[in-house]
Amino acid sequence: YTPCPALKCKADSLGQPVNESGQSNLHVCMSVFQVLLSVLVQHGQVGLCFYDSQDSSLHYMPDTPDNQELHLLVRVIQEVSPHVIITSAKQERSMTRFLQQLGSNPHYRPEVVTYPYVDFGLEVSKQRLLSAHLPFLPACISERDKLSYLSSCISFDSSLMLRAVGALLKCLDRRRVGVELEDSSVGVPILTHTHIFKSELHPSVYKLHSGEKEGLSLYGILNRCKCKFGSKLLRQWFLQPTQDLKVLKRRQEVIRFFTSPQNSDSLRTLQSSLRNIRNIPTLLRRMTLSLTKVTDWQSLYKTVYSAVCIRDTARHLPQSIQLFRDISEGFSDDLNYITSLISRVVDFEASLADNRFTVKPNVDPAIDEKKRRMMGLSDFLTDVARRELEHLDARIPSCCVIYIPVIGFLLSVPRLPNMVEKKDFEMEGLDFLFLSDNRLHYRSQRTRELNEFLGDLHCDIRDMEMAVMAHLQSAVLERSDSLFKVLDLAAELDCLMAMSSASQEYNYTSPKLASNRKITITQGRHPLLELCSPVFVANSFHSSESEGRVKIITGPNSSGKSIYLKQVGLSLHLHFRKDPQHLSISVPHYFYFISYLIRHRSEIYNLIRKIFRFP
Repeated sequence: YTPCPALKCKADSLGQPVNESGQSNLHVCMSVFQVLLSVLVQHGQVGLCFYDSQDSSLHYMPDTPDNQELHLLVRVIQEVSPHVIITSAKQERSMTRFLQQLGSNPHYRPEVVTYPYVDFGLEVSKQRLLSAHLPFLPACISERDKLSYLSSCISFDSSLMLRAVGALLKCLDRRRVGVELEDSSVGVPILTHTHIFKSELHPSVYKLHSGEKEGLSLYGILNRCKCKFGSKLLRQWFLQPTQDLKVLKRRQEVIRFFTSPQNSDSLRTLQSSLRNIRNIPTLLRRMTLSLTKVTDWQSLYKTVYSAVCIRDTARHLPQSIQLFRDISEGFSDDLNYITSLISRVVDFEASLADNRFTVKPNVDPAIDEKKRRMMGLSDFLTDVARRELEHLDARIPSCCVIYIPVIGFLLSVPRLPNMVEKKDFEMEGLDFLFLSDNRLHYRSQRTRELNEFLGDLHCDIRDMEMAVMAHLQSAVLERSDSLFKVLDLAAELDCLMAMSSASQEYNYTSPKLASNRKITITQGRHPLLELCSPVFVANSFHSSESEGRVKIITGPNSSGKSIYLKQVGLSLHLHFRKDPQHLSISVPHYFYFISYLIRHRSEIYNLIRKIFRFP
């Protein structure tokens, strides 16, 4: 967890009374310093902020992707150890499960405060922030300029985080905890300056206003993921590098396996299946709300069927590799059950033609009987119309019996020339209903009998099929845990296969991971510049206790000092580099340095800029 720059303030500056010892009455009342954390989870994103009463500072984290187990939130809780957790009463299932697990922990039980969902409204939160008395704001600033000024201090693009800030301010106000925000230096986007990420406008004229695309960046050349969640997980890996040596070795063994040319067939087979993995959380959420469409069932079937194919393929791969073993065991038989159940019940061809959920034959005998009657209505109603014509006025040349859903069976006759007014439409033994397309529609004794005997066939069939769909949804939702596990493991597999494809194309090699504080790169190359420049000189790098860990690089302008610095940083971030004869990286210490750099990036970056003079 890398905290964002804190917006700090002193509680004494709020005008709180100060006692004779110079201590604020606010802190006198609080015998123990508290940390209040506000969090909101929605659509796989987590936004949070926390207030530390010890130094009266507010820390915030922009909206960040997280998995169903909320591993990022767990890390934040472990690091911050809040005494109070503020969240919405209306939460997703993953957050509810997390709070239940937190409450069952006998060693750590923070106070959980739930506010109505309306208190987490975006506009309400903005108004709370704008109406707060903030001493760092210029005295003469107008209400119109206040929003622009605050947007330079806190990201208004992170809606979840901003809503969490609003709820936190409400809790602080209710508990009479004073807080003000002083301006803090805005951090430098290290990940952008080193071209780990690079956003640019879409080249298509039709997509200029729809968003941005990834430019020439480290993430851009490695993102060869076939499914959407694989790309999200890869970005999350780049934003939150792990320092767990076991996780790194787990990833390396998969990349090493797929880099081998003899495993290229397995690579292509798995990638073709990963293309069909769809947004499982959205599909399950629609099922929970009974808003499932035909395309949703089709997407779910393709996803589960592809997951079964991935599992069968992984079972033929070496089980000594942890990820393959996890897929073989984690993709349970529930997937086969869901696949067979959907294929037996849903008639996709008829569903797409009718644009509604349609059940296959031999699923429900009652539905089959209704459909059989529906199919034979044409000939049956023709015979009924002949009998009706025998009892009609001789002036009526013809008639027909029709079926209209919801309305039922009706007798339809052509309008005669002498039928001008409504009273002319009346016939003995018939009840006039309406005039349409110059035809009169009546309800006769026979049509009433048909309504009682056959009923509203179309509506009955739809209601019965909706009941079948409800049972099918319940069966799928009961096995939702298996589907979420599919999503996590498939995304991880997609990321590692994307990296292996890039390593094959760019001739990358796997690094040797060591536990000592030593970094050795031999004949390393800048991963982006070598794609743009036909001539590139490889450079080595050595860092250890004996050779020194602080390097001062000098040279004339345009000699490549900045490129060399970025090359070393990207090499460490990437974990594998091009053609190194020996690469030994101390992963924990390296990631500690990166984490420290992000915490204090503004100060360190200013120092580096003064020494090396690069933008």
